[in-house]
Amino acid sequence: MKLYDQAQNLSLRVSTIQVIAFILLTILGVRLYFLQVVKGEYYSDKAENQRIRLIPIPAPRGAIFDRNGKLLVDSRPTYNVTLSNEPIKKIDVSDRLDDYANGLSVDRQFLVERLNLIKKQPGFETMVLKENATLQDITWVKAHELEYPELRIEIQPQRFYPLGTTLAHALGYVGEISPKQLEKPEVKEKGFRPGDIIGKGGLEQYYDEYLRGKPGYRKVIVDSRGRVQSEIEVVQPQAGQDLVTTIDLDLQLVAEKQLADSATKRGTIISMDPNNGEILVMASAPSFDPNAFVTRSTTPEGRKEISNYYTNEERPLLNRAIQGRYHPGSTWKIPESVAALQQGVITVNRSNIVCGGGIQVGNRFTRDTSGNHGTPDLPAAITHSCDGYYYRLALKMKLEGLIKMVETFEYDKRSGIDLPNEKISHTPKYFEPYIRKRDGGKWNDIETVFASIGQVTVDVTPISMLRAVSSVGVQGRMYVPHLLKEFKAIGAIGEEGDKSFVPARFAFGFDHPEPKIIQMTPEQNAFVLKGMWGVVNNGGTAGRIKMANWEIAGKTGTAQNSAIGSGGAKDHAWFVSFAPAYKPEIAVIALIENSGFGSSNAAPAVKAVYDAYLMKNHPDILDEQQVAMK
Repeated sequence: MKLYDQAQNLSLRVSTIQVIAFILLTILGVRLYFLQVVKGEYYSDKAENQRIRLIPIPAPRGAIFDRNGKLLVDSRPTYNVTLSNEPIKKIDVSDRLDDYANGLSVDRQFLVERLNLIKKQPGFETMVLKENATLQDITWVKAHELEYPELRIEIQPQRFYPLGTTLAHALGYVGEISPKQLEKPEVKEKGFRPGDIIGKGGLEQYYDEYLRGKPGYRKVIVDSRGRVQSEIEVVQPQAGQDLVTTIDLDLQLVAEKQLADSATKRGTIISMDPNNGEILVMASAPSFDPNAFVTRSTTPEGRKEISNYYTNEERPLLNRAIQGRYHPGSTWKIPESVAALQQGVITVNRSNIVCGGGIQVGNRFTRDTSGNHGTPDLPAAITHSCDGYYYRLALKMKLEGLIKMVETFEYDKRSGIDLPNEKISHTPKYFEPYIRKRDGGKWNDIETVFASIGQVTVDVTPISMLRAVSSVGVQGRMYVPHLLKEFKAIGAIGEEGDKSFVPARFAFGFDHPEPKIIQMTPEQNAFVLKGMWGVVNNGGTAGRIKMANWEIAGKTGTAQNSAIGSGGAKDHAWFVSFAPAYKPEIAVIALIENSGFGSSNAAPAVKAVYDAYLMKNHPDILDEQQVAMK
């Protein structure tokens, strides 16, 4: 009986085991069906992606040339140490920071920043850990490739600025896109990723879309540790378009030397073709070396150099030509003269105003620093820079007339130059609300007197002053200044219809808007021009730069100090001009900070640019001048 019961229990146990086994096999079968059939394609792709990776190949940026084809910026191949994302996902690399820093001579804090950034990247991404790797760096990486499989040596294009500090503000520089920039919607739409190189200033930033090419990629097979085992496919990158600027490097070098040899070594010189707005020269001092941001940003010395650019009181990163705001002094008298004629405050036949050696406003006497000029007409007031004349002229124009002048010459707007971060001049139109709030709703006459000679409530950018004054030489046509002459065409890559096809890019030049026309009669134009001609050629304030057979029309300015630069007791020196006076080919402005009189400091710097221009374009005139001097 007992044996029978045991047999019955055994049979029940076997049946139970069979049922359980059947259920488990059913569950396993359903799971296998789900994995192999329902989700089979998904897991197949995922497995494939774990061993096949796309490694980007950066595209070289387009080169930048001057108007005569001289190289200003290019891209050169260099060895970089790169860090791969995937191999470090499952390990704590903080223990390796000291090894990286010592082995590659890289700043440790920089490494911390890089690691924090790359950990946020999805997938198999790489990031440059050190640019311009030396033979020692390459050897170290190769010797530790089993220990540190995340490190690789790659050949990549690197931006190079052969001129160093010359033209740096106009050219700009490149650098990695910042996390803040990546958060912008318009940036996300363009597909930028951490580590991408973009323009950070100057032409590099303004025309980044065209200078930047289309990257290619390498399709590779990697092992479980992320090490490349073999290469399947290579799609070559398309380089960016080459940019031909309006800059004349020969003239630029002369202007740079003038600033370097000036009393304070701070200021700006700009030259422009007044007939179309092409910028021939844009020099700003002190300057900076853009290579520091490209080739030295990973080293302790390089990071210190870059930090100094940001903290230096003389502000070497400031493009004084378009971002510096200064009291213009007597150069302001030229647009003021045109405006007074336009508004009928004076006429060509009735322009005499007493100088008086200055003016009494209330209990304050504001003197004419150059003396008493009697009762000059407008040309004489311009030629001899008569402050007393303009004190009274501005009072006749009133605040409303000055504001109308500001709007006519567009001092209340950006010039439109093709560079980023241009500043807008500050004028009585800008300061009026603050003055009225301060003085109980009033605008006092003394403010008008100060504004008449470009002081106190007048702070302009040099580019806006050059644009406005040079219009007098071309019958009131005020062009948009620009540095783009042409972008070169570039051919397509691959066959149309292919997945890797990259279309061609076509050549194009600057899209010239119609010039702003400053309304004045030919007689009014000639009247102002006569005074500007006299400044250099008829005993005026810049007579020391008079040239035979090359008549310069200009205006000097000596203006009170501003906050730009390191300051100093002396005034800022200005000279704005164009030549030949009655059919100008070139306009030049110079501002030398804290150097004193415009006639003694700025005007000679401008003359040096004219000499260089004549040497290139009119050597016969220089020969005639040398004969005349003998």
